[in-house]
Amino acid sequence: MPLSRARRRPAAMNYWPGFVDALSTLVLVFTFLLSVFVVAQYYLSRDVGGKDAALARLNKEIEELTSILSLEKGGKTQVEQSLAALTATLEATRKERDALAAGAGAAATSLDAEKQLSARAAARVDLLNAQIAALRRQLAAVQEALSAQESKNKESQERIADLGSRLNVALAEKVQELARYRSDFFGRLREILSDRPDVKVVGDRFVLPTEVLFQTGQADLTPEGKAEIDKVYVALSAVAKEIPPEIPWVLRVDGHTDKRPISSPQFKSNWDLSAARAIAVVQYLIAKGFPPRHLLAGAYGQYQPIDNGDSEEALRKNRRIELKITDR
Repeated sequence: MPLSRARRRPAAMNYWPGFVDALSTLVLVFTFLLSVFVVAQYYLSRDVGGKDAALARLNKEIEELTSILSLEKGGKTQVEQSLAALTATLEATRKERDALAAGAGAAATSLDAEKQLSARAAARVDLLNAQIAALRRQLAAVQEALSAQESKNKESQERIADLGSRLNVALAEKVQELARYRSDFFGRLREILSDRPDVKVVGDRFVLPTEVLFQTGQADLTPEGKAEIDKVYVALSAVAKEIPPEIPWVLRVDGHTDKRPISSPQFKSNWDLSAARAIAVVQYLIAKGFPPRHLLAGAYGQYQPIDNGDSEEALRKNRRIELKITDR
């Protein structure tokens, strides 16, 4: 029984020889490939080295060819310069030859040339004489025109002087006529305002104290002031109807104050106050129906006093509204 069992047990397989054979084969293959790579590297290095040497030779040949080309260009430039110099010399020689030939011919024809020159000079002199004669004729015509113009100017100046004198006479007549109407206006105002001894005529102006027309520091006409301006309107309207329309006239209304300064929310200075009072009178006359084209408002503040004193009476005189008929 034991023997039979021993025979039945399978024998163990030995793998080692096959593994050794495979490893040996792999080593041989690797060695072969390494040898092939080394040989290929050797030949490749030799081939590359040969190409570097060939490239160096080619660069050297290119440098030599470049040097030769530069020399050729320099030689060509020199040849061109030499050719240009020879051409210039040849042209100069030709000119000298032509000059010599012309000199030889000129010696033979000098007499004819002098005759031709004299003929041309004589023709030139005749032409200049003709031009001078034409200029003299033009100068005479211009002088005649200037004389005629001076005569006209003299006549014009005489006319202007005559017209000026006539205009001055006419203006003087108009001024005198306007002065006559101004006197009529003042005369009628005196009659109408005969009950107001404080209303006066100073020169060519009719003076109304502001106390008659306004309250202190104000520019609104009081009822009493409007009544006084109504009288002015009546007299002015009557005179305006008699003044011819061709006379340019205006009633100038001038506002004046005393020298005491004023400063209020409504009026910053005496200029403002005097202007506002003159405008108030003008606007009231316009509201009454008087033509605005015959009205003019002026303002003088405290700078045109009647009395330079400091008393209350002097200050009262300076606070006034002046009416004056004058030309426009």
